[in-house]
Order: sequence, then structure tokens, then C-alpha cells
Amino acid sequence: MGDGMPHECLRERTVAGADVVSLHGEIDLISAPLVAARLDALSAAPRPDLVVDLREVGFIDCSGLRVLCRTLRRVRQRGGTLRLVVVDGPVLGALRLADLEHAFDMRYGPTEGVTHEGLGLPRTGTGGLAGGT
Repeated sequence: MGDGMPHECLRERTVAGADVVSLHGEIDLISAPLVAARLDALSAAPRPDLVVDLREVGFIDCSGLRVLCRTLRRVRQRGGTLRLVVVDGPVLGALRLADLEHAFDMRYGPTEGVTHEGLGLPRTGTGGLAGGT
């Protein structure tokens, strides 16, 4: 992350009722605690509806993967939905290397102008998770 400012790796917005967290830069030992704290807060409510946009992440290490796995577990425990938005690159490569590609509901595509039902994002992975229906 170059400038040592981990808070700059995260942006949030709400799209069609889902909390969309866009991450960028490096998700590593330094930035993972901030990302974890925010995702923990967003996944604390019953039936959370989260989208984590990883398209602008240039590097993710095991700390970042651990945060994603923890968030998935928390969301499932609360009967919610977690989707990852990915592109072919370092994040997808790390998920594949860690054999996590099918554990997550992964989408490839824009998060703008989407509908609440499935967020209108095309699927790239085959992994499902507890739905929020």
C-alpha cells in the first residue's frame, strides 16, 4: 500500500440494500485488521447481505484470505449472504491456490445499477452459501 495508510484500502456503499465493500491495493498483514474490523461490523447483524469487491486488489496474502473466510463463517452463522466480486488476477489466483475458489459465491462484473435479487452479477464460481431468503 505504499503510503502506510491501511484505511485507504476500503470504500463502502449500499447498492440495492446490500453493503458493498470495495477493497483495493494490498490486503495483507498490515491492512487485514482494518478490513476484518469493518467486515465484522457489517456481518454482526442478523442476515447480513454483503458484497466484497476485490477487483482492485493487487495482492492478498494469507491474512487477507483468513479475513474473507472469517467473514464467510460469520455471515453463514447469521443466515446472510456474502458475494465476492473478482477478476482473473492475483486474488482469484490466491483463492485457487488455497483451494478456496468454490467455497465462496464469486461474481464477475460491475456492481453499479444492480438489482437486489442476486445483485444482477454474473457468477464465476460454483460455491454457494446460506442464502438470505
